[in-house]
Amino acid sequence: MSFFKHDSGSPAPQPDLASLSVIDALVGDSLSIVGAGKDFSDLDFTVDRRDQLEAGQRIWYEVSGPYHEQRVRLEIIPGDVMQVRGWFDGRTITLDELGLCEDDLAAMDDRQNPADFFDFGGKFWLFRWSREVGIFHRDQSIGTGFYCWEFAEQGGERFLQIRKLEGEPFSGFIVNKVNPGDVTVYRGR
Repeated sequence: MSFFKHDSGSPAPQPDLASLSVIDALVGDSLSIVGAGKDFSDLDFTVDRRDQLEAGQRIWYEVSGPYHEQRVRLEIIPGDVMQVRGWFDGRTITLDELGLCEDDLAAMDDRQNPADFFDFGGKFWLFRWSREVGIFHRDQSIGTGFYCWEFAEQGGERFLQIRKLEGEPFSGFIVNKVNPGDVTVYRGR
């Protein structure tokens, strides 16, 4: 009988606040990212949004907040080796700037061919994947969605994502790889 007895009087274990990882970041927490700010200063912001994204079996998270009059975002991809990517310049890129059109993206989506690429900013951007992505805010069971195309910079550390939300224009942005160890999380509550 003692196997089935549960002691509800014991408190739940508390996280070690001195060793929080970026994946533990919640709304209200402050994040500091080594060397990601202007002139390689640390970039500090308070998380005002944490979303869960899903594409097929893939699940990842985005935390974002204000930094110097613009929005910044970290994309946290769990796995055997956690990946973190940051969008720090607040810049969105149009399809015209990329030299692409909707038909180009539709063709890449149909092919799903990693050999597809395009040239932007003197770099080749290699197709990685495209699919519908669900985004869930604050533990909501019903989310919203957008279509996403992701490209990797050939020989580089950056990724370019193009997102299309219903009724909105296409928007692209470049994210940079971030070492998870370069992100410090300070619990806000």
